[in-house]
Amino acid sequence: MEIWINPACSKCRGALKLLDEEGASYTVRRYLEDPPGPDELRAVLERLGLEPWDIVRTQEAEAKELGLKDWPREAG
Repeated sequence: MEIWINPACSKCRGALKLLDEEGASYTVRRYLEDPPGPDELRAVLERLGLEPWDIVRTQEAEAKELGLKDWPREAG
């Protein structure tokens, strides 16, 4: 399993701790240093059954500046 993390994120660190406690085998990808490409993002969204807006943090300053919360939602 590959887990995408931001080391500064407490939830990411918590997920790694839980995986370690359970003895899970995984590799770490620091997505800010090694960002996923469009095809990888599409594949992940498909596997999770999600749309892009489901994983966007619309409360972040950059998202607010772009008005992402108000963009139209078109599935598919």
